[in-house]
Amino acid sequence: MTASLLAQLINITVDVLTILIFVWVIASWLLAPYHPVREALDRVVEPLLAPIRRVLPATGSIDFSPMILIILLFLVGRLLSSLLISP
Repeated sequence: MTASLLAQLINITVDVLTILIFVWVIASWLLAPYHPVREALDRVVEPLLAPIRRVLPATGSIDFSPMILIILLFLVGRLLSSLLISP
């Protein structure tokens, strides 16, 4: 029962982080860099993106790091959930 609860918590965390990343991407297009909402989102999302940006080669004006982060979050979340739930 606790493993199932922990797996649900992992899935909820992955979902919330994914939503925050999508909101961060949209806010980066619409809001000024000094806007309070964008600054708050930057404090959450930027530390997660920084390691990916160090490894990912520069692609010009398109930033693929949020997409890679979402894929990694999904894969790690599924892996951890399946390890907790499997007998």
